[in-house]
Amino acid sequence: MLKAHIRPVPLEKSYRLLNHGPTVLVSAQDTHSTGVMTAAWACALEFNPAKVTVVLDKTTKTREIIENSGYFALQVPTLKQLKMVYALGMISQRDAPEKLRQCGVELFKFNLSEIPVVEGCSAWILCKLIPEPHNQQTHDLFIGEVIAAYADDRVFRDGHWFYQDVAEEWKSLHHVAGGHFYTIGDPVSATNLTD
Repeated sequence: MLKAHIRPVPLEKSYRLLNHGPTVLVSAQDTHSTGVMTAAWACALEFNPAKVTVVLDKTTKTREIIENSGYFALQVPTLKQLKMVYALGMISQRDAPEKLRQCGVELFKFNLSEIPVVEGCSAWILCKLIPEPHNQQTHDLFIGEVIAAYADDRVFRDGHWFYQDVAEEWKSLHHVAGGHFYTIGDPVSATNLTD
């Protein structure tokens, strides 16, 4: 399902959705459960085929769901979702089976995909897990091949972020530690510098 303002992003440009280092939400669904968690360590890995990485602790329910299903999504939340993002990172679904409801998560699915994604984010990257048991067990590192990517055209279009043109509530979150985040700052360009 494509909603108003959500547009597909070409796979070869999908790395730009993560290149600025945002905190992400990771979502997945298997035959028994749906999970969403916050992750601070996610990045682009390759352009073609497009691949991403994310670090997922062994104790998380979402990791178990990804290992069962073989699919996951990374999404870029915004400042207006700060409370939800923080709660999703602090509450374990193993301890609180109603975590998603408690955190106020609203989910939807894109056409031709069974991967649930979080409503209200600025970008979504749908991935097929590339199983790497050694990396997953030793480093908690998961690799995904990007199978689809989408962004809200109010803030990302033509392969570029336009944070300078939107309200603060649309800015991406960047976790430092202990519940402390920054939002993305103002753009600067090295191509416009003079001696």
